[in-house]
Amino acid sequence: MDEITRRHNEKMKRIKAARDKLMQTKTEEKGLIIVHTGAGKGKSSSGFGMIMRCIAHGLPCAVVQFIKGNWQTGEKQFLRDRFAEECRFFVSGEGFTWETQDRDRDIAAARNGWRIAQEQILDPEIRFVLLDEINIALRYDYLDIDEIVDFLQRRKPHMTHVCLTGRNAKPELIEAADLVTEMKLLKHPFSDGVKAQKGIEF
Repeated sequence: MDEITRRHNEKMKRIKAARDKLMQTKTEEKGLIIVHTGAGKGKSSSGFGMIMRCIAHGLPCAVVQFIKGNWQTGEKQFLRDRFAEECRFFVSGEGFTWETQDRDRDIAAARNGWRIAQEQILDPEIRFVLLDEINIALRYDYLDIDEIVDFLQRRKPHMTHVCLTGRNAKPELIEAADLVTEMKLLKHPFSDGVKAQKGIEF
């Protein structure tokens, strides 16, 4: 064994020992409040990645999609066509607010979505709920942030995970969450005139 290999092996042994010691302290299990926010792409995509994991592990899950309305996204078609029993999929909203141009209708749709969301979160059979683009509804004050945070902190079942996606997450939600990821925009083809494409944006 040469000197470089020997030093590498010794270093990996030290890292493994430290990691094993650290992992012995991580014993708690709980349902997480997860927030995906930021200007970068990937917030919903990450949430749907967790939906796939739940399905693979046999954990019943649900999606409540705010704002996007009847936009024919790949994830909606995939889950409804192939995994309708494993994952409930609800759509609330008639499209982005600049498309509907009707604040009262947008508020009504968001509130209906939140009603459905509460039902799914409280359902003892459901283990993971994705609230896709709810942060947009909160940003425009279609929903009351204090009501959302209070429900998640006080009424969400202990082992149920809830993921909330969308830009501009409210500070109150970030404070209440267990896990927060901010997607940072570095570069996007839309700036160069490239439209949204199947399989990438939807």
